[in-house]
Amino acid sequence: MKNIRNFCIIAHIDHGKSTLADRLLEYTKTINITEGQMLDDMELEKERGITIKSHAIQMEYELNGEKYILNLIDTPGHVDFSYEVSRSIAACEGCLLIVDSTQGVQAQTISNLYMAIEHDLEIIPILNKCDMPNSMPEEVSDEIVELLGCKEEEIIRASGKTGQGVEDILKAVIERIPAPQGDPNAPLQALIFDSVFNSFRGIIAYYKIINGSIRKGENVVFVNTKKQYDADEIGVLKMDLCPRNKLTCGDVGYIVSGIKTATEVKVGDTITSASNPSPQAIEGFEEVKPMVFAGIYPIETEDFEMLRASLEKLQLNDASLTFQPESSVALGFGFRCGFLGMLHMEIVQERLDREFNMNVITTVPNVSYHIFDKHGEMKEVHNPAGMPDVLEIEHIEEPYIRASIITRTDYIGNIMTLCLSKRGELIKQEYVSGNRVELHYDMPLAEIVIDFYDKLKSISKGYASFDYHPIGFRPSKLVKLDILLNGEPVDALSTLTHVDNSVYFGRRMCEKLKELLPRQQFDIAIQAAIGAKIIARETVKQLRKDVTAKCYGGDVSRKRKLLEKQKRGKKRMKEIGNVQVPQKAFLAVLKLD
Repeated sequence: MKNIRNFCIIAHIDHGKSTLADRLLEYTKTINITEGQMLDDMELEKERGITIKSHAIQMEYELNGEKYILNLIDTPGHVDFSYEVSRSIAACEGCLLIVDSTQGVQAQTISNLYMAIEHDLEIIPILNKCDMPNSMPEEVSDEIVELLGCKEEEIIRASGKTGQGVEDILKAVIERIPAPQGDPNAPLQALIFDSVFNSFRGIIAYYKIINGSIRKGENVVFVNTKKQYDADEIGVLKMDLCPRNKLTCGDVGYIVSGIKTATEVKVGDTITSASNPSPQAIEGFEEVKPMVFAGIYPIETEDFEMLRASLEKLQLNDASLTFQPESSVALGFGFRCGFLGMLHMEIVQERLDREFNMNVITTVPNVSYHIFDKHGEMKEVHNPAGMPDVLEIEHIEEPYIRASIITRTDYIGNIMTLCLSKRGELIKQEYVSGNRVELHYDMPLAEIVIDFYDKLKSISKGYASFDYHPIGFRPSKLVKLDILLNGEPVDALSTLTHVDNSVYFGRRMCEKLKELLPRQQFDIAIQAAIGAKIIARETVKQLRKDVTAKCYGGDVSRKRKLLEKQKRGKKRMKEIGNVQVPQKAFLAVLKLD
């Protein structure tokens, strides 16, 4: 056990952690690198060049004649996937904190670092991309020293591209990170930190053994769900699964036990032995809280059950996705899904399409609100359609976040303007180093879920980094904005918005829908309403056939007769005709500027 090291890699987006992980694997001769990013095996990860899931892999390395086993977990860097990071941290004793020497310390680096410090991990700071012509190792080293309080000589300079510093990193991992603590003779306690779905073998759970040991064929119990299974196969994680007969404490491994249902494996659960159970479960991590909610509906109504099965399978590979059934007048039956952010929502949509071949419609994303009625009772609402009558509402509270934005001083003005337009309050600003400043804002979550991140990136030319954490609910003046088509409300387009923005937002929605709705044989009235008050209106004009073309003379009454006949037909059509809202209309609402 003294020769085992468990560590993870944390960093901001694009600071080169997956590339560096590849170099470590190559150097320890674990795999031959045939193409970039060997650990990011999902098609989407390769395409976008981002890590979506944490990846665990075991390496072997010899130092001073002793053999060491290194368990590495590569984690995502995007703020939306910070839950994946928290789970990986719980399974490690140390972490490599990677900072890009061309960009310096970014917001996500700081928030991941705090998470690691809370779990008492040994932190090894690494300066990556030192081979780049625009790298600033001296300045960035000072930032790291200020952030961590470490000595400058403890920072390792490396490059994921050339492989510089890889040997020093492996040495530091062995010398600085403590070996796992635990009692091999105690009852089995193993912490599940991830699970994947395999269509042939059911659910494969990944775990780290804290105490005791596990043997192949042993009868085990999952503490939270109280279910018993046989460990059909156990083993360690290399590029493929490598079966073993026994794993003992400190090891990171997998278990295959033919589990079919998604809900039976909970991340953070404890595995123990059925014959000699452990008296208590491991203190794990908290349940994930979704930040953004959106409805996902199948395009064909009969695909509802297929969509349910697809979401359940997806939930195994992505524990932070939550969903519950709901129905809509406009779209039929579907699910209200909770996501960690907009990127997470996009990824889920793409994965449904690619991995499960599901064509879906996604509604406008929103957040959850607390609505207090006149009797003082509180109701949590995830969907504007579920709001009680306006006359019964005492007040509404919406979730607020504390945002931390790190940027260069040149862009402060623009960023402050953006935050103020999103109803943000400046709490404090402090200088991180020379020309970089950190701004702290309190903002409503609803204002940042749609396009805040994109705008921030474009006005700061990509130099601003952004991170946030929830700070609770605050009362707010919100109204429900309905969109009516020919007097019928389309519940999928309803939104809750602040009083000050409502008229402008309603007008913009009507204008956008006018461009997108296809013309029909009758007029379509698009209206935005707050309660019974119409605040904006646009009309999509009807398509008209020239019925008088065949009258080439004669009395005018013949023309009138034909026009009257057409008018009656249009009127009847308006009564029975219905308006189909295309998918791009729902997406266009997200891009309203």
